[in-house]
Amino acid sequence: MSKSITTLKLLGIATLALVGLSTSKVQAQEVVEITLTADKVQFIFDIKEFTVKAGQKVKLTLVNPAESITKQPHNILIVKKGKKEAVGSLANAGLADPDFITKKNCVPESDDVLFSSKLVLPGKSETIEFTAPSEPGDYPYLCTYPGHWILMNGVMKVK
Repeated sequence: MSKSITTLKLLGIATLALVGLSTSKVQAQEVVEITLTADKVQFIFDIKEFTVKAGQKVKLTLVNPAESITKQPHNILIVKKGKKEAVGSLANAGLADPDFITKKNCVPESDDVLFSSKLVLPGKSETIEFTAPSEPGDYPYLCTYPGHWILMNGVMKVK
């Protein structure tokens, strides 16, 4: 009995050979794409929550509009369940570190940070790609430019 070999191209980068599987049994994992836009006037995101599946691949884009009145940079961090205040407090304390804004992109050093972007200047955007946690629950997201996190936050619901 001969086994079939199925080859899949993954994002045009790598090739994976699967032995004994037909193409009908092999399906690409669904990728959810989310775009969060910083408000032009207030320190808030346009989306207060979004839902993904446990273990799902996520492409999250942060947009900082060129027309921003505040002209502030923003970032996006996704943190462990229940850790928004802890990470936000670390961000505020980051002002004591001269490298916090310029070299660390306002990302606090903490095991509570799961995923993060760089600081995004007005008129720019950045996309981060990650796999959603396997444990269902509410995972806060926030901008950790000092002081922003109090209002500039939301929830990634993992189902």
